Amino acid sequence: PKRLPVGDAIALHCQSVGSGRPVLLLHGLFGSGNNLGGLARHLAGSYQTLRLDLRNHGRSPHSSAMNYPLMVADVLRFLDQRGIDQCAVIGHSMGGKVAMGLALLRPERVAALLVVDICPIDYEDSRHDGVFDAMLGLPLDKLESRVEADRILGNSIDDAGIRQFLLTNLYRDQRGYAWRVNLDALLNNRRQLAVAPAHGGAYVGPTLLVKGARSDYISSRCNQAIASQLPQVELKIIADAGHWPHAEKPVIFNTLVSRFLHKHYRPEQRA
Repeated sequence: PKRLPVGDAIALHCQSVGSGRPVLLLHGLFGSGNNLGGLARHLAGSYQTLRLDLRNHGRSPHSSAMNYPLMVADVLRFLDQRGIDQCAVIGHSMGGKVAMGLALLRPERVAALLVVDICPIDYEDSRHDGVFDAMLGLPLDKLESRVEADRILGNSIDDAGIRQFLLTNLYRDQRGYAWRVNLDALLNNRRQLAVAPAHGGAYVGPTLLVKGARSDYISSRCNQAIASQLPQVELKIIADAGHWPHAEKPVIFNTLVSRFLHKHYRPEQRA
């Protein structure tokens, strides 16, 4: 991917499906817009869904600079180039922080906000150390197959679902295997990705916060930040789900999203 000067907003890769009022979908760390494809297709009968690959992920350009103000600037550039004055925004984990950052910094651009299993606080930047170590330790130049890659990752990552999620980043060209994510940039900026997305101000528009019951990303330590920054928030907890409720309980998750959007961001009336 094209490398860019430090600090520039970049042109993000987008997958669009459906028609109507725009709904922006933002993925989490190590992910891509593909991870939200099921939700996009579910909403496509009522809305135009726009799945972005955030910088250093998926098919979007790589940059050595990565923080939430820059990622918000990337999204604003996308909206401006598409002529989208306002939209609903849905973000998971890191993408949820980008979504909150957009809503807090430019609330007039966000008609409704839906955040999945993250809140606007600082987290420990060591949370993903094991994943970084496993990915960096994969001998890309010697790999013969994805099955072999999964086996090697399995030496340090027990959860097969997490391994398959990470392996969505692995691709092969004429030179061999490579990671689609910019692993060096993610590692070098991991502290920037652990902090709260923005400070000061509040988003007073309709907000839904979806938590996986088995996840520890949203807890009582989030209460003060949520109350001050997202005063209109409604919390929904999905039972028997962890940090990826959209993948673990897609029917329940998609229903919650549809109900929220139809209440606060009604689809256009079709002739």
